Amino acid sequence: MEILNDIPFSLDADTIMKQVHIEPDTSDADDLQTLIDLAKRVGRPKAAYTVAFIEAREGDTVRAGGTLFTSRTLARNLAAVERVFPMVATCGRELDDGFAGAGDPLQEFWLDAIKTRMLGAAHQFLHDHLHRVFRLGKTAVMRPGSGDADVWPIEQQRPLFALMGDVEAAIGVKLTASCLMIPNKTTSGVLFPVEKDFRSCEVCHRESCPSRHAPFNQSLWDEMQHD
Repeated sequence: MEILNDIPFSLDADTIMKQVHIEPDTSDADDLQTLIDLAKRVGRPKAAYTVAFIEAREGDTVRAGGTLFTSRTLARNLAAVERVFPMVATCGRELDDGFAGAGDPLQEFWLDAIKTRMLGAAHQFLHDHLHRVFRLGKTAVMRPGSGDADVWPIEQQRPLFALMGDVEAAIGVKLTASCLMIPNKTTSGVLFPVEKDFRSCEVCHRESCPSRHAPFNQSLWDEMQHD
């Protein structure tokens, strides 16, 4: 497992204030600035990845790096792929550890907005690193639990983390018994090369999802999920 722990990030107070609907020159603005200053001081976004080669394919399963994954959509996406990149990106635990506003819903809302930006920095840094180091062309990512439950079930976090190794020791990300990740602003998945664009949103029926990046694609759904 390769670790990326020197990840730069920026937090623009004006942009975040607009995002969380805070007026300038108010006590809330002062409190938010204090939290932003804390994040800049202690925040440490991180990422980790490994390289795995496809060893076998059978039906809705694919074996990579000695680990079996079950997902019809994943198996079909990897039908012509030989190398994949299991990965985890996180905002880091340091800001949570230094946060003094636990139990205050407003402070926790602001905290999540800041951590989301730190996660975004970690994910972009990881993406750029993989493309640069491995000279990748067009790629896509699938994440356990992203989209409809049967596309790639969240329980597939377990084999993903098993393949990665001790992710908690490496970058502080813990996988819970219910397959959620701590810190909460953490993403995991598998990056792989593609010839045409693919986004998990295209096979997700949740129209109101705030993280949607592409509309539902019925023809792609039919192709991926049905014989």
